[in-house]
Amino acid sequence: MNAPFTKTTLSRRQALFGAAGLAALAVAGCSSSSGGKHSSDLSGNRDGAMAKYGVGDQFKATSPLTFSIMVLSNPGYPYDAKWPFWSELTKRTNVSFQPTVVPLSDYNQKRSVMVGAGDAPMIIPKTYHPAEEAYIASGAVLPVSDYLDLMPNFQDKVAKWNLQGDLDQLREADGKFYLLPGLHQDVWADYSIAVRTDILQKLNLAVPQTWDDVHTMLRAMKAAYPNQYPLSDRWSSPGPGPGANRLLASLGDAYGTYAGWNYQHSWWDSASGKFVYTGAMDQYKQVLQYLNTLVSEKLMDPESLTQTDDQAKQKWANGQTFVISTNAQEVINTLRKDIAHIPGATVAKIPVPIGPAGAVKSGTRLENGVMISSKARSSKNFVAMMQFIDWLWYSDAGELFAKWGIEGTTYTGSVDDGTFKLAPDVTWAGLNPAGTKNLQVTYGFSNGVFAYGGSTKLLDSQFPPEELAFQNVMNSRRTLPLPPPHPLSADQREQATLWETNLLDYVNQQSAKFILGQRPLSQWDQYVAELKGRSSDQYINLINTAYQNYKKAHG
Repeated sequence: MNAPFTKTTLSRRQALFGAAGLAALAVAGCSSSSGGKHSSDLSGNRDGAMAKYGVGDQFKATSPLTFSIMVLSNPGYPYDAKWPFWSELTKRTNVSFQPTVVPLSDYNQKRSVMVGAGDAPMIIPKTYHPAEEAYIASGAVLPVSDYLDLMPNFQDKVAKWNLQGDLDQLREADGKFYLLPGLHQDVWADYSIAVRTDILQKLNLAVPQTWDDVHTMLRAMKAAYPNQYPLSDRWSSPGPGPGANRLLASLGDAYGTYAGWNYQHSWWDSASGKFVYTGAMDQYKQVLQYLNTLVSEKLMDPESLTQTDDQAKQKWANGQTFVISTNAQEVINTLRKDIAHIPGATVAKIPVPIGPAGAVKSGTRLENGVMISSKARSSKNFVAMMQFIDWLWYSDAGELFAKWGIEGTTYTGSVDDGTFKLAPDVTWAGLNPAGTKNLQVTYGFSNGVFAYGGSTKLLDSQFPPEELAFQNVMNSRRTLPLPPPHPLSADQREQATLWETNLLDYVNQQSAKFILGQRPLSQWDQYVAELKGRSSDQYINLINTAYQNYKKAHG
């Protein structure tokens, strides 16, 4: 599963937000430049390509091909040239890789150096928007939206799943996008809060459905255990800003704003048809007020905003706390194991509590993705490469292969009818814990370089029953609409970055003070004026200008 920052930092995708036909992708945004159809001649770039390649077809190059690729080596399953993934991929597609293998710790820096120097491989996966923007001005990466007619599976999923609005989040001022993202059928909700269910039973409490219920639950826990903080949270760093706090992100959704991991400076106000500054919204104030109440009533550990992950987990393991942020993998791999020594202790991840915004969830259905080096365009095998990428990353068969491997060897059954099972001797992420062969380490499948995105059924195939129950609840909720595209020019981006840095530091600092009671919320209007003194109005004017400019140019 994704690490925390990969799913929720909305600023990275700038903004980590009736069924349309395929033609809509080619004319998205009412602009011929905005995606799907290139005007250049590719007659000299078709060596190895299939003459007829469409949705559901098995791609197989007409002659053996080798493509250069950048491969991230994950410390959890280090790169192995002997993985069956490689040989089976070649068997199915007639394609081999010439890999540049880079450790996870060096991946972003190495990619930047290689792309900047013009030495990057043709295929550059594991790129998170907006990292690709650094390479656009130099022409180092292709405007991939110009070549989508070579990718029928990509186009098909965009049309079937109505992903045009999601793709708009990637578009630049020229109407194009430069990253092929992983595509999900639905917004995947993973993070919520974990609760000691044995304590709920002991106190005769129901699983909380709303954030008001959570408040009531914490009060009851505090009454029963007056010397403890019921809630002590994790995944924090100083200040509740982007990448700093998961709990605020969940509360932001509940109140109708961005907060914590999900924080970004601009919020689309559909009523006014304009962007507003997030950190000055009344809804953002309500998030801070909620947490301030928890802190003032000693229901939440004030160290939740600053403590390390290990400190938070230690308190949980010691039985000092009963509520903590989590995801599905952490419940299995950490939280449940940490309290196994406490007699009768049980834990469950509950559906994200509902707030004033109603039963909603937010986010984009795009994952990290693939950049294509501009030099690939002149390759005689360019069309074959695009067909291959389309098959491996976007076809149902390619996604199943990348995730689960080889039928009869690593898995049996079908994802579509719910009979899918890992082979008895294969284990992965809590499935088949008695298995002796790890799907990633031994075989190379479910590798984050290749396996992401796909249908909800494919996603659900990795979950045990308790997580499927969580997903069923979350899938029934309304997904909040994404903001309209508002890409910045290079000059605008440079100015915006300067303002964002200053504003973010101040929003983080003051938010922490409001939550911890170090600054009274009666000073909210003064705080908003202070934001304006740090150019929040100029920043929002810039965003709204970019929105209007894009709308005029591309519809």
